[in-house]
Amino acid sequence: MVTTKPASRPANPRFSSGPCAKPPVFSLEKLSDAPLGRSHRAAIGKSKLAEAIELTREILRVPADYRIGIVPASDTGAFEMAMWSLLGERPAEMVAWESFGAGWVTDVVKQLKIAATTHTADYGEIVDMAALNYDNDVCFTWNGTTSGVRMPNGDAIPSDRAGLTLCDATSAAFAQDLPWDKLDVTTFSWQKVMGGEAAHGMLILSPRAVERLESYTPAWPLPKIFRLTKGGKLIEGIFKGETINTPSMLAVEDYLLALKWGKSIGGLDALMHRANANARAIFNFCAAHDWIDNLAVDPATRSNTSVCLKFTDDRITDGAAFAKAVAKRLEAENVALDVGAYRDAPAGLRIWCGATVETSDIEAMLPWLAWAFEAEINA
Repeated sequence: MVTTKPASRPANPRFSSGPCAKPPVFSLEKLSDAPLGRSHRAAIGKSKLAEAIELTREILRVPADYRIGIVPASDTGAFEMAMWSLLGERPAEMVAWESFGAGWVTDVVKQLKIAATTHTADYGEIVDMAALNYDNDVCFTWNGTTSGVRMPNGDAIPSDRAGLTLCDATSAAFAQDLPWDKLDVTTFSWQKVMGGEAAHGMLILSPRAVERLESYTPAWPLPKIFRLTKGGKLIEGIFKGETINTPSMLAVEDYLLALKWGKSIGGLDALMHRANANARAIFNFCAAHDWIDNLAVDPATRSNTSVCLKFTDDRITDGAAFAKAVAKRLEAENVALDVGAYRDAPAGLRIWCGATVETSDIEAMLPWLAWAFEAEINA
């Protein structure tokens, strides 16, 4: 039992799952080169946006023939843009094992009204991806941010598929090795693994996705902010830094800072290593304590970024109230901020372990988690 408060505290108690902790090298002074008050269409603005695209390509190892665009409204905007622009040419396979995937199901079935087969799994579980019909278009999340369950790999996705795969990878990009040959549309936001500011999303298209865009026109009208083609051809400028709407050049500078930091420490391999070390510290903690466990049932599907935990002690009668009370104690001590489970998820905690988090902070926080649990049990 831990009845006294631990002696040390995390240097950075920010474990929010979005917006996430800034890179360790971050300071406001390092954003002084942002071209504030300048047009994003001026040469300096376009060069900054193009640099962000190319650094993203380099670090994520995106193939040269894939397009990368900066789009509005974070990951949600990017994925909505993809669904509204690409789906409808054939039936869809909608996959959901947590709340964001369920949101995409709602959009396709109730808003776009596309013929779709829905595949779901409970929180902590994952859909059998090998059971899908890949002659249809498939929409799924790679890493369930609200469940802590991720795809173990892309082996279930056939290379000779007729349909497109649309992947929401917002909590996976920069922390997990994405198999680009299995992904036709990939989206993510700056605010997750790289700790960038919110509001901007990334849209990555395979040649097959571009071919669909140029050969298929949806039956529904597309708002200007979603339009990726003009006259039946891809608007190439979007993928060279000529964004659809006005971006924040301050946010772009912040993303560039994060990308340059990621490159300086060793790129994708180093970023994945940091996330793995963070998650491993929590997994080991759970293995050593019988009152807490990972929400993900299968160890192969446990996220290394949004680690979701559940309390398993029989003395807990109201799981939601107990988890909230523990999170409140941790916040009051300023040792773990914003670690409550997502509102639609099962009661528990969610601790962000992405690459911008220091393992030493995770390790310093965990004794406080044990203290908060014991304090709440005793109370």
